[in-house]
Amino acid sequence: MRRLWLVFAEFVTVTLAIVFVITLVRPDWNPWRRNVVEVRESSVPGSFLAAGNANTIRGSYAEAAAKAKVSVVNVSTSRINMPRNHPLAGDPLFRRFFGVPEGEPEDGDEPDLSSLGSGVIVNADDKGGYVLTNDHVVANAREIRLSLGDGRVLPAKVVGTDPDTDLAVLRVEGTGLKPITFGQSDKAVVGDVVLAIGDPFGVGQTVTMGIISALGRNRLGVNRYENFIQTDAAINPGNSGGALIDINGNLLGINSVIYSRTGGSLGIGFAIPVSMAKDVMEQIIRDGSVTRGFIGIAPQDVTPELAESLKLPAARGSLVSSVNRGSPADKGGMKSGDVIVSIEGKAIQDSVAAMAAIAALKPGTNARFGVLRSGREVALTLEIGKRPRPPRNR
Repeated sequence: MRRLWLVFAEFVTVTLAIVFVITLVRPDWNPWRRNVVEVRESSVPGSFLAAGNANTIRGSYAEAAAKAKVSVVNVSTSRINMPRNHPLAGDPLFRRFFGVPEGEPEDGDEPDLSSLGSGVIVNADDKGGYVLTNDHVVANAREIRLSLGDGRVLPAKVVGTDPDTDLAVLRVEGTGLKPITFGQSDKAVVGDVVLAIGDPFGVGQTVTMGIISALGRNRLGVNRYENFIQTDAAINPGNSGGALIDINGNLLGINSVIYSRTGGSLGIGFAIPVSMAKDVMEQIIRDGSVTRGFIGIAPQDVTPELAESLKLPAARGSLVSSVNRGSPADKGGMKSGDVIVSIEGKAIQDSVAAMAAIAALKPGTNARFGVLRSGREVALTLEIGKRPRPPRNR
């Protein structure tokens, strides 16, 4: 009997050893594990909250994108006529960026163009709403149609444009429009995460991500009044007029310009801050156009060389290189060679700041200008005029 127990024990031991070896070497032979799939699971949810400042930092931006996407529309202009003497009509990069067909028109003909861009619904009522976009998207358009996120295609009309900032406001009739929430672009800082939403190359609504890489960009030579947000979020042809939003889905800017040698994104894009866009939009909706102050001068930056030759204490201010005859500046006693150092008590650092401050003055009012003339500061009072609307050159 004892011998039988020993044989049984040895059999069980050998069997368990064989099963153990098979389990280690070929686990797929194990019959009770064939229906089990091993996966790696993260212990962190897809949209997690991390400690930070007052703004919530999210690992996923799906909520922000979903919140803003319903307010971004595709803008198609069915017919655009470009004057044959347009200064950029022959530029291949301009043609590629704006979708201008190659080749020259026949004598007496003007090319018919198909232009695609984006827009942002900024206001809605029971009958329709207003859409903010770029002036160059709708320039010379005979017919404008908006493609909404819900599949509807609605006609739109231009309420007014402002070529100086490259902004335009459209009116669209329809119900159920979803206006975007405005953010605070003045509180944005370099390094903030942003999303760009638009319709690049006409492929359909697209969301790209990046950060704010610079603020207050100007001197790009694109618009007369520039104060761009620079971002590395991919902005491509067709994104013009689309939304640049923060991680909460609030509008920070209107995508407008890219720096590119190929026509595609190279990681340097520019958006018009919503603070500037809001002011322009409200004036267009209220008055049909934008009114800016005007004194009739040609400004010039004060370089260190100019400061030395003019014996100025520092290279700051805006040099008046010429004064238009009969202009508010001429009538107020401003002269060529004066250096504007303050407007309404606010220090002026350069010509960009000077023109922005003059534009913000209300026509018909008097404003105080501090200028340096022959080494001494002179106080002038000018009656502000209304800046003429510039000719469209897009």
